[in-house]
This record gives sequence, C-alpha cells and structure tokens, in this order.
Amino acid sequence: MTIQWFPGHMAKARREVTEKLKLVDIIYELVDARLPLSSRNPMIDEIIQHKPRLVLLNKADMADPQKTALWLEYFSSKGINALAINSQAGEGLKQIVGTSKVILKDKLDRLKAKGVKPRAIRAMIVGIPNVGKSTFINRLAKKNIAKTGNMPGVTKSQQWIKVGKELELLDTPGILWPKFEDQEIGKRLAATGAIKDTLLNQQDLAVFVLRFMESEYPDTLKERFKLDEIPEDLVELFDHIGRYRGVLGSGGSIDYDKTAELIVRELRAVKLGRFTFELPPEEETE
Repeated sequence: MTIQWFPGHMAKARREVTEKLKLVDIIYELVDARLPLSSRNPMIDEIIQHKPRLVLLNKADMADPQKTALWLEYFSSKGINALAINSQAGEGLKQIVGTSKVILKDKLDRLKAKGVKPRAIRAMIVGIPNVGKSTFINRLAKKNIAKTGNMPGVTKSQQWIKVGKELELLDTPGILWPKFEDQEIGKRLAATGAIKDTLLNQQDLAVFVLRFMESEYPDTLKERFKLDEIPEDLVELFDHIGRYRGVLGSGGSIDYDKTAELIVRELRAVKLGRFTFELPPEEETE
C-alpha cells in the first residue's frame, strides 16, 4: 500500500505560512496524540525555523494515557513545550494562554520595558489535515468560526480569529509533506483518517490495523471481537470478525470489503479502545 497525497492547495499553504510568520509571536503545532511524531510535518521545522512554538497533542482522549505521558516527557527533554488536549471536550485548553506567556516571557518583558502597550498574543495554528484544528479553534473561541469536518482538507484558506482579549489565532490549511519516506507513517496517518479514504485500499488498511492491535493491544482485540485466541491466518481472522458482526454477502459468505471498513471505522471511533501507534524514539530503541 503506497500512500501519497499532496493537493495543490497545500503547496500554496506552505508559501502562505512562510509569508505570515513575521505577523505572529508563536506557533501552535497541533499533532494527533495517537501518533505524535508521524503527525508532525517535517517541513514545519524548516518553515518556522526559530519561531517559538507550543506543541498540542490533540485527541488525547483517544490516545493511550500512559504513552501520552511518555510523549510529553519526550518533548520536554527536547526543549519543546507541549500540552495534551481534547479539543472536542475543551480539556486542557485553559492552559494554553498561560503556557504561551511563559514561552514568550522574554519578548513580552522587552516590549513592556520599551513602554509598548500590552496586546493580544498572536498565534499561528499549523498541522496536518484532520488533526482537529477547526474544532480546536471553535472550542477556544467559544463559537463556530472555523469549518469542521470528519474528512481531511476542510480548511482551504487562512483566517484570523479573536479569542477574548488575550489571544488572536491565524488558522492555516492542513499541510502534508509531499512524500512519505516511511510507508509505516503513511499507514498510521491513513488509519487515523488523515488521508482521504478514497485514495486507499481498505482491506490493506484493515490488515495494518489488525496486526497493530495484535502486537500492541491483543487483549482489547480479543475482547471486542470475542476471540479466545487471535488466529495467525488473516483470512481466518477476517472470517471470524465478519461472521461475528454479521457482515455477510450473498449466500452467507463474508463481505471482506465491508468487514475491512468496519475494522477501520471501529478503530477511529475508539471502539477498539484508546491506543497510541508509536512511542518516543528513545523508548522504541529501548
């Protein structure tokens, strides 16, 4: 399964982000807490360079909490400020302005010393598609300003949004990098919905999900589909799930396409439990 997706508006967005950097004080980089490294765009480091940033691990309610704690430690060890948040429920959002002030303390102190009147912090939001930027903005602004959708590529342009008196946000379209050097990253992103499903083979994706669950969360997989043991043979596993969930075609045969869609859908809906696809690099090495 080879995955590539880089629509034209993303190339334009990269140029626009570069141009608007001088207008903002800080970057809010949204990543998916279930895959904090795979959902970071490598181009972002190159684009924002030394601009202060705050990494926000969104969808923390869907991620494995123990592994999220490891990721927060990892970012801290790299000198990167990070918070775990749940934009849907608004959890963790109250810490953002205070943490931003700490990050920007030197700059704010210099402006105050020069007699510059305090103003709202200006932040640019960046992140890959479907990481929850629009939901984050709407929850922070306490009104539906940004378009939301459960598919990648909803935001197509930049817009300024006021959040009370202390914060102004510049939203940007989701930007994926032009080429995935590691196809495992592509599969993780596809599994969480960061890439349009129409570009993917759902059976291949379901196989990836099942192998991941078998390796990292076997008890959850067994409990969800009432398995005594997980069959080594994938066809046998598909057959069991299809039969157990009644996903049958003509003549009572298993509908493998619909079974695959069911597996992926349940993973995304957290019906297979809270999970995290990857550990920090040091942890994986250990």
